[in-house]
Amino acid sequence: METVVTKLLESDEPAIHYKARCLLVKEEPDSPAMQALQEEIRTCERVKQLLSERNVDGRLPYHPYTKWVGAHWVLTILADLEYPKGDVDLIPLREQVYGYFFSGAREKPIHKRHIIHSKGLIRACASIEGNAILSLLKLGIADSLTDYLAEIVLGWRWPDGGWNCDRKPQASHSSFHETLIPLRALNLYATQSGDSRVRQAVEEGAEVFLKRGLFRRLADGEVIDPHFIELHYPYYWHYNILYGLKVMGEIGCLGDPRCREALDLLESKRLPDGGYPAERRYYSVTHRNTSNRSLVDWGGTSSSKMNEWITVETLAVLTAAGRFKPIPA
Repeated sequence: METVVTKLLESDEPAIHYKARCLLVKEEPDSPAMQALQEEIRTCERVKQLLSERNVDGRLPYHPYTKWVGAHWVLTILADLEYPKGDVDLIPLREQVYGYFFSGAREKPIHKRHIIHSKGLIRACASIEGNAILSLLKLGIADSLTDYLAEIVLGWRWPDGGWNCDRKPQASHSSFHETLIPLRALNLYATQSGDSRVRQAVEEGAEVFLKRGLFRRLADGEVIDPHFIELHYPYYWHYNILYGLKVMGEIGCLGDPRCREALDLLESKRLPDGGYPAERRYYSVTHRNTSNRSLVDWGGTSSSKMNEWITVETLAVLTAAGRFKPIPA
């Protein structure tokens, strides 16, 4: 297992290198060396490609939600790559996202955008706002409208603590897809703001996953969706146990015994070389104008080949859970 950590620490991808040093060997992210590494992320080829289609005004020539090249998704991915905070050149992309949210097609007015059935449940794809809140906070370009988005998302919660956009009136509980991302965003928001209301909402929302062991139905104990137990990266808006456990770790719930089976399952996917594979993907590497288009390759899928992105994310979860102890650098 030391070999795989060495591979990650020697990766040509500065984001992989950064994640390995920060999450596995626990280097301080504010150290000069780590800040210098973030500057490498800013100028790396992958980031250049992600931002390559900007116009002279700094905007991308697509609807902000165009998968995966619109402003919404580019900011989401940059945040996950640990792109350095406070880059004002990203503000035009933020404004594109705000234009999408506050143009009248979404939250204002809410009753025109969302279906509310007789029980008063707001059917909202909260993963969209969740990713926006999360990326703006992580990238250090949040402002008062980010606060407003957080209040909106809080108001969309269902009685079980999560979110759902299912339009069927019989839908009675929250969606894993629509709950995990706003939960992650609000956890960061609560950490930065100290808002006790948001912290309580995070604790309640975590129960949506914990009481289901992160992948099983309450009714019969069966796997909710086979895709939930397949590893993929980037996460985009799709749930899987790796992303679920990552968020439980950020919240501080990995020690909960209800995470144990999901951790066992994740750990069982280890390859002989100590790495972990990408079992599924939700992107196509192409320059054609198609849905799910990606300008960069995230390593594809393979049942036998280690994927660096999946491996560093998985080892970070296992490290946080006390199941993996890499040798400090």
